[in-house]
Order: sequence, then C-alpha cells, then structure tokens
Amino acid sequence: MACATKGLGHPTRYRTVLCDGTRIGNRPVVILRAYNCCMLSILRQEIMYTVRIYRLIHLSPTLFQRLKVAQMEAARVWNACCELHKEARQTRSPWPGQNDLQQATKGRFALHSQSVQMVVHAFLANIETTRKLRATHPKMRMKYPWKTKRFYPVKWPAQAVSQERGRVVLPMGRGRASLVLPVDLPQSSGACTLVWNNGFELHVCIQVQQAEAAPGEGRATVDLGEIHLAAVTTNTGAATVISGRGIRSLKRQRNMRHGQIAKKQSRCQKYSRRWRKLQRAKNRMSSRIERRVRDLRHKATRQVIDFCEKHQVGTLFIGNPHGVRQENRGRHHNQRMAQWEYGKDIDYLTHKSTQARIKSFTGSERGTSSQCPVCRHKHKPKGRVWRCRKCGFKGHRDVVGSVNMHVLAYNEQVIFPRSVTYLRPGLSRRSRRAGTPRAS
Repeated sequence: MACATKGLGHPTRYRTVLCDGTRIGNRPVVILRAYNCCMLSILRQEIMYTVRIYRLIHLSPTLFQRLKVAQMEAARVWNACCELHKEARQTRSPWPGQNDLQQATKGRFALHSQSVQMVVHAFLANIETTRKLRATHPKMRMKYPWKTKRFYPVKWPAQAVSQERGRVVLPMGRGRASLVLPVDLPQSSGACTLVWNNGFELHVCIQVQQAEAAPGEGRATVDLGEIHLAAVTTNTGAATVISGRGIRSLKRQRNMRHGQIAKKQSRCQKYSRRWRKLQRAKNRMSSRIERRVRDLRHKATRQVIDFCEKHQVGTLFIGNPHGVRQENRGRHHNQRMAQWEYGKDIDYLTHKSTQARIKSFTGSERGTSSQCPVCRHKHKPKGRVWRCRKCGFKGHRDVVGSVNMHVLAYNEQVIFPRSVTYLRPGLSRRSRRAGTPRAS
C-alpha cells in the first residue's frame, strides 16, 4: 500500500521495519508496518504518549502457538477474577479488591507476574465503570463481567520490557522462556500489549514530544461530517474543508465485498473447508480496508491541526454530531450513519491538539447546520449548498455549520469566509490501467 508508507510531510507517522537475518524457530518474523494509533493520550509535563501498532506476520508455527497460549492464559486470569467477583455478589460478601485478586492469582498462571497484575487492574477498572453506569444510567441495564473468555490481550509494563540488538524481549515468568520478537523499537518506547486483530499485533506505548507553547490565541471550530470529514473555520475568516469521500468509498467497497462473500458462504456448509477459505478472504479484506481507513483518518485530522497551527489557533471546539443516529432514514443511510466513526475523529483531534498545545473541547452542535449565518433564519437544507430563502445567502453547508458553532462555543458571531480551501487527506490511488492505450 504505497499511500500508507508516505506521510504527506510527516515521515514519522509510518515506518517500515524489515528484520533480516533474525530467525525464531524455522522461519523469520517480519514486521510489515508500524502504525501510530493516537487513542492513548497521557500528559506528563511536556511528554505525551501515543500507541504504535506493529503487525506480526509470517510467524513460525511454534511462535504463533506460543502467542496463542499466552492470550489463553491471560483469559484464564480474567475468568478467575470473574468467578471470585461473582461468588462475592451471590453470597453478599465484601467484593474482592486489588490485593485480594492479586493474592488469589499469584503464582497460578504461566505469565509474568506483572502481566497477571495488569489483567487484574483491567478487571477492576471494568467493575468500577460498570458500577458507575448502573447508578447513572439504569436504563442501560449494564451487567458486571460474566462471560467466560477464551482469549485476552497480554500486557507488559515498561519496566518488564527489554530491548537488545534490534529485538524486544517479553518475559513470561520465572522458569519460562521469554517471547523474543525482532522489532526495532525506539528508545522512548514503554509498555507493550499483544493483541489479536485478524492477526497478531504488538501495541507499543511511545513517548512523543509536546509543543513548547500554543500557536496563538485564535479560536476555531470543527464541524465533523461523513461526506466531508471536517470543516474548520477560524474567527479571523479562514476556512478549510477536508474531504471524507475516500473513507466513504472504502467502507462502501467493504460492504459490497462482505455481501459477495456472504452470498457464497450461504451455499456452503458452515465451518467446511470452502467456508473457512472464504472467511479468511473476508478477514484479510476487512483488515486491509481498516488499515487504509485509519491511515486516511490520521492524515485528515493532521491536516486540521496543521491548519490551526498555520492560522495561530489556541482554542479548538469540536462539534459532537451524536443526534444524527437517532433518526430512521432508510437502511442505506442508517448503515452509513452506523459506520460513521466520528468518535475516533474526536479522539484523534483531541490527541493531536494536545500535542500542539491547542486547548480543545467538545459539545453539541445541534441546529448549527439549519440556521443562516447572516439573518439567523432556520430551515432544513438539501444538498451541499446552503441557500437562505429569506436573505438569499448561499454558502457551503458544512462551513455554515462550523461558522454557527462559534456562537455556541465562544458566544461570538463571525463573518462567513470569503474563500474555502478544499483538501484531500491522502493522494488518490493511481489506477493500474492508467496510461494504457485504448483499442481503436
């Protein structure tokens, strides 16, 4: 995927790590690509943490089985915690705390002691979140962890991970051989997590430098959308629109391929050899499109932050379009809305703005796209061009929504931008048939 290895001016976003001459078992382990996933944002003074994802492919059968067994062992830890907590609830006895669960799981599982502790911490965090949701949102009817897991991600804290000569060593406990992966991690790397996502992945927590000061004192708003991923306007009259049609096209392609494969699987006996072959093809296709969508989303949100830095923005408001999913507009539109991952857009923008020292906050954007920015007349627009029936104003629909957000976020009315810059998050893929002579 050529577009994934070119960062459009940000070469550190993606790296290709090739490991030559290093073998584990009978076959080499090759790390295909490393991705930055900005879902984790921890601020400590001027240092932030991001997560970089390394895909582990071409694993030897022995190493693949060891990774699988490690995740099964982590699932046993989770299941043991579930049983202890369930027994305490049923007998109405005090719930087990951190010390109780750590003592109950100590020395019982074939994992590093700190890996077992991190599973316990994740379980207790789940319990605490469920308890709060049951109190604040009783209609959700949240259940405490009850389902028996077969696999669970294995975690190693930073102090347990060691690096040596371009390899990362993940301990499995005293008396057991460590997992050695030929991954060339940067010196600022920390905790690691072994995750299964249609293939094993290593999620590594890495330090990134934060900007020394804010770009300026300007204010901007972001209107998120499905056709146009982001429309940004500032209080100085600048505006840009980032297209989301590439992501939309990839999701449509994925839906069509899912339908084609599902139609073929419906004629097969479930779990037959033909059925499994089609399922593997479906997983490969889904994973590839998922990586391409994530790549475009990172590039689009990076363009938003670069635009804010260029125009000296110090405060950024991100609109939350949560209400759009509550309306029934037909199965095709409902599918697009269900697959619109605006929550990830908000997370990525929040992380990147924090790294750039831009204050960001989010809130409702209800009614911003249905009000004229000049005369404040309201009506439901159709199409991408907003036309006011009262004063004759005409402008881009998403830019209108972003302009009206200034009133909600900053209690300030700004003028509509005279010009809008349209950007694409990535380079268009060149067709293989481009340049071939046509038949006369």
